[in-house]
Amino acid sequence: MSDTPVTAKTLRPLTKTRLEAFSDGVLAIIITIMVLELHTPEGHDWAALAGVLHTFLLYALSFIYIGIYWNNHHHLLHTVSKISGGALWANLNLLFWLSIIPFTTSWMGESDFATIPTATYGLSLLMPSIAYYILVRVLKAVNGRDSLISQAIGNDIKGLISTALYIVGIGLTFLNSFAGIACYVLVALIWLIPDRRIEHD
Repeated sequence: MSDTPVTAKTLRPLTKTRLEAFSDGVLAIIITIMVLELHTPEGHDWAALAGVLHTFLLYALSFIYIGIYWNNHHHLLHTVSKISGGALWANLNLLFWLSIIPFTTSWMGESDFATIPTATYGLSLLMPSIAYYILVRVLKAVNGRDSLISQAIGNDIKGLISTALYIVGIGLTFLNSFAGIACYVLVALIWLIPDRRIEHD
C-alpha cells in the first residue's frame, strides 16, 4: 500500500457523468418493471382487449411521466459543471420516489380507480416533483448564482404550479377519482415539451 496521504487534492472531483449514467439505468429499470405489469387479455377478441385498455392507458401515462423526468433530468445536468455529495443524495431521493410509480400504477389499475389507490398514485407523482425541486435547489447552490442552471431555472414557477396541481388532484380524488386523474394528466401535458429555458441556454 502507498504511504501517500489522501488529501482533497488527490481525490478525484465528483462528476456528473456517473450521476447521469446511474440515473439513466435506474429509470430504464423502472420502465421495465412497469411493462412487466402489462398482461395479455384472457380472451382472443376485441372485447377481451378492451377489458385491459385502462391498464394500458395507465401504463402509458406513467411511462410518459418517467420519460418527462428522464428528459428534464438530462437537460438539467447539461446546465451544471459541479456535483456535490448533497446533490448525489438529492438525486437518489428523486430516483427513490420515481421507483414507487410502478407499484402505485399497478394498484390503481387493479382497483379500477378506487379512491385510496388513485390518491396514492397522485402522491407518488407529487413526491418526485418535490424531490426534483430539491435537486434543482441543491445544484443551484453548488454551482452558484451566476451559473447557467441558476439563470435558466430562475424561480421555477412551472414546477411550483405542477406541484400545486398534484395536491389539488389528490384532494379531488376523494370527490371523484377521474377528476383527480384529470389533474395528473394535465401536469403531464404541461411537461411534455422539455424545459425551453434550459434548451435555449
